[in-house]
Amino acid sequence: MRIDIITVLPELLESPFNHSILKRAKDKGLLEVNLVNLRNYGEGNHKKVDDYQYGGGAGMVMMCEPIAKCIDELLSQRSYDDIIYMTPDGETMNQKMMNTLSLKKNFIILCGHYKGIDERIRQLYITKEISVGDFVLSGGELAAAIFVDAIGRLLPGVLNDETSALFDSFQDNLLSPPIYTRPDTFRRLEVPEVLLSGHEKKIQEWRFEQSIERTKSRRPDLLSE
Repeated sequence: MRIDIITVLPELLESPFNHSILKRAKDKGLLEVNLVNLRNYGEGNHKKVDDYQYGGGAGMVMMCEPIAKCIDELLSQRSYDDIIYMTPDGETMNQKMMNTLSLKKNFIILCGHYKGIDERIRQLYITKEISVGDFVLSGGELAAAIFVDAIGRLLPGVLNDETSALFDSFQDNLLSPPIYTRPDTFRRLEVPEVLLSGHEKKIQEWRFEQSIERTKSRRPDLLSE
């Protein structure tokens, strides 16, 4: 999978992709993340990428021309399954969405900044708009990092145990059950006996029951979907 991220702050994204699971995915050749500096396509000596918004109001707007030049150049090099814009008013990202998108190959992610991007870019280029929650960030870079992390771990061969992702929260609209490790007793709290039994069927039944109970108490909305 290849993901090209268009950003005015590429340095902000260098660290998240060079550690842990995402680094492993890159080292294995399973995930390629390319940071594209939008300022390379900016106008004038100062590589301008933003301007005042028509109609007045606070906040600058990312201009059409630099973004269009950047995307056009990327499109001339390869085809993409989606051109994604990270924005608070997009479709809320969830596990089902990540499962579906993980089956695709190439993406462009456009990170908004300032007040946002000119609406015409959304109309002409963007095929999918994604939000990481009902809140506003300073820019789309951190949201893009969340997207890449969530999709990268689903790629076959990335996790040491590929079944691990199948039991994450939100798979099958259930939260994960409680998990334990050594010691058996910690500050008078004991590990549930069934987990020490070695009886695989009973353990799976217990985990499923706990997932349902936890989902009922914490996210009952998931059970109605």
